[in-house]
Amino acid sequence: MLYLALIALLSLGAATTLRDSATAAGVVCGLLYVLPLVPLMIGDPGLRRLLWQVTPANAGLAVQTTTHLDDLPIGPWEGLGVAAAWAAAALLGAWLLLRTRDVRA
Repeated sequence: MLYLALIALLSLGAATTLRDSATAAGVVCGLLYVLPLVPLMIGDPGLRRLLWQVTPANAGLAVQTTTHLDDLPIGPWEGLGVAAAWAAAALLGAWLLLRTRDVRA
């Protein structure tokens, strides 16, 4: 449930930043569905593990894992922290753009 709330906040930040719902939906779907495929295309195991740890979907969904936790590239709570960092970055970017771009003089 917390992961879904973080994805909703990420989506809110993207929609506020882009000011277009269709574009924001495309960007968030790209982050959640296309970006997790990139580590599968990398041959270097160290880089693959790093990319797996920093993508919001892969890291955030690690919180659902209950068995074989030692086999995960990132722990459940650390993964949720990565998803929270993506959501915070999106909201911070949206807030900064609202303060600078959308100010009425």
